[in-house]
Amino acid sequence: MAEIVYILCAVTSLLCAVLLWRGYRRSHMRLLLWSSLCFVGLTLNNVILFLDKVIFLEVDLAGWRIGTALASVLLLLYGLVWDSDRE
Repeated sequence: MAEIVYILCAVTSLLCAVLLWRGYRRSHMRLLLWSSLCFVGLTLNNVILFLDKVIFLEVDLAGWRIGTALASVLLLLYGLVWDSDRE
């Protein structure tokens, strides 16, 4: 059952990234760009979580998961703080 939840989380993150990217292409609001990049990273994070907990049981991928989550949130933070004055 946990495998299904991991897959659904990855699919949901990917869907959010695609929808945010489509919104950015229509409106060219940079916050949508940073949000979509954040969700791409969160999708990668969810894929690594699936690989860590289901496929590669003998290898600990927690560092990679934390790294991708941190990079994703930092992208969004950059977009919110430093790029917000360009709007």
